[in-house]
Amino acid sequence: MQATAFTYDDRTRTGSVLLDDGTPLPFEAPAFDAGGLRLLRPGQRVRIELEDSKITLVTLQTF
Repeated sequence: MQATAFTYDDRTRTGSVLLDDGTPLPFEAPAFDAGGLRLLRPGQRVRIELEDSKITLVTLQTF
């Protein structure tokens, strides 16, 4: 699923994304770490994976 990075705290590696319908979803450090990213800027398009309505992976969306 695709989303847009909304917030990100590089100290805690937590943040939130906005789904395309505007719904915000938070993510925790393990989801960020699973994507292998070092940094995330608000506005970047990301790919997320969900399990039980919880984000388990955040990575950059590539075309």
